[in-house]
Amino acid sequence: MLLVDVEKNLGGFSLSALFASESGATALFGPSGAGKTTIVNLIAGLIKPDRGRIVLGDEVLFDNKMRINLAAHKRGIGYVFQEGRLFPHMTVARNLDYGRRMRGLAHNPAETARIVEMLDIGPLLARRPGKLSGGERQRVALGRALLMRPRLLLLDEPLAALDATRKAEILPYFERLRDEAKMPIVYVSHQADEVKRIATRIVRMDAGRITATGGLELLSA
Repeated sequence: MLLVDVEKNLGGFSLSALFASESGATALFGPSGAGKTTIVNLIAGLIKPDRGRIVLGDEVLFDNKMRINLAAHKRGIGYVFQEGRLFPHMTVARNLDYGRRMRGLAHNPAETARIVEMLDIGPLLARRPGKLSGGERQRVALGRALLMRPRLLLLDEPLAALDATRKAEILPYFERLRDEAKMPIVYVSHQADEVKRIATRIVRMDAGRITATGGLELLSA
């Protein structure tokens, strides 16, 4: 379970958010500028909250009163950005293995084979990112995050840079991940059609505040 109770001021923007996420996919849904990406960066440890508390499972990641602020690389969180952020000089196989090596995890061939099969990226392993389509790059970025064996997966507008054809290509992989993953997923989007297919819980946001939490019925509210 993920518990987020944070406040952050960024120049003229003020964020205050309180929500919990369990298994399945929780969507942070709202217009651009609502604060969705700021929240996932706070969870990931890329930005430090001014006040509040973030708990993942039984571990406190941040608590200003207890003076706890766990470093990003120690949080066990997988993060997939809008543009994938693959290393252009590495093959797909080396990109996939990067996160595991950085965390000092033992290589598990069966686990790698399972994720490569799930994301259908076996034929891409010898290529470099410059030879991949946008959808292929995002599938590789997702595979890299999963091979870090994360306790939580953050997906920040992972389809935003893709055209309609590429979105249709990759959405089934996100649906499969939601159904098979044994971890909470936080999915950021302002597109109701994406959220309807992927999310099991909705956290609606606007202007740095949570305006509602609930099920898919919030998409039509």
